[in-house]
Amino acid sequence: MKRAEQVTFGGGGLDRAAHLRGDAEALAAAWADPKASVLLIWQGKPLSERSGRGSSPDRLVMITTDHPLADTRRDSAIFLGLAPTGAPQFACDISTWQPDALDQAMLASFADASEQQHPNLPAGHVFTELRRMMAFLTPLEAELAATANAVLSWHKSHQFCARCGQPSQVAQAGWQRNCGACNTSHFPRTDPVVIMLITHGDSVLMGRSPGWPEGMYSLLAGFVEPGETLEAAVRREVLEEAGVKVGAVTYLSSQPWPFPMSLMFGCAGVALGRELAIDHTEIEDALWVSRADMMTVFAGEHPSIKPARKGAIAHFLLQNWLADTLD
Repeated sequence: MKRAEQVTFGGGGLDRAAHLRGDAEALAAAWADPKASVLLIWQGKPLSERSGRGSSPDRLVMITTDHPLADTRRDSAIFLGLAPTGAPQFACDISTWQPDALDQAMLASFADASEQQHPNLPAGHVFTELRRMMAFLTPLEAELAATANAVLSWHKSHQFCARCGQPSQVAQAGWQRNCGACNTSHFPRTDPVVIMLITHGDSVLMGRSPGWPEGMYSLLAGFVEPGETLEAAVRREVLEEAGVKVGAVTYLSSQPWPFPMSLMFGCAGVALGRELAIDHTEIEDALWVSRADMMTVFAGEHPSIKPARKGAIAHFLLQNWLADTLD
């Protein structure tokens, strides 16, 4: 697919500089570099601000390493790498901070529109749900946010050794955890997920999950199981969820999806028929949408269907399908 790497989170030129992760002196020099900057993450939400282009935050805010919110967390900072300018990039988790009047239900919502303002940050610098602004970030901002969110999410869920159960310690500038009890090393994991552009003639198969905003449909998706190829996962997931058998499967594009730490493999599949047998324990609904109807969906003119979220690989694949630019 010619436009494969134009997908959101598809890469912004970050040099991960993995050779520096175990070099204490080099990391200290990177932290002290006047050009170094830190991305703060709270409960999976990066620090952001409005650019003036819209009503929602649409760009990241990076703070200096000598800012108190960064300096006090230096020992647990994640070294993300070097920006194309050579500036060191770090991330710090400040999730222990508790804002006043926190709405936990909103934080758990698919469409979290809440913003949190830390008292030690300028007015307008707020923590924002990444999915709200992902389509507006620069490629580098998107890569930094996705990397930081995924690695920090892994640390939250892997604080104990999977082999012996003892607490593990952060190493390699946040890219490893070591168990002192059994000498096992653990590394950040990425969950592989297939997301499928399944077509039959001039129509595409769409589905929706419970809890999504009213009218929102997207492409079917599912986790790849151990011992399974991407092609097999595509055929299994579509058959399980919608009862549709799939023939030829091809790879299109991938997208890091840091919610919390997945890698989406966008694939195209040709359905062998249109009859649906929906498994309502898997999805709420599925339907075939013609190319003409999908154009009205993207135009915001369809009476009952809303498009996949802009910035998600589903939106990207459907947009290219409509433009006939998948090849």
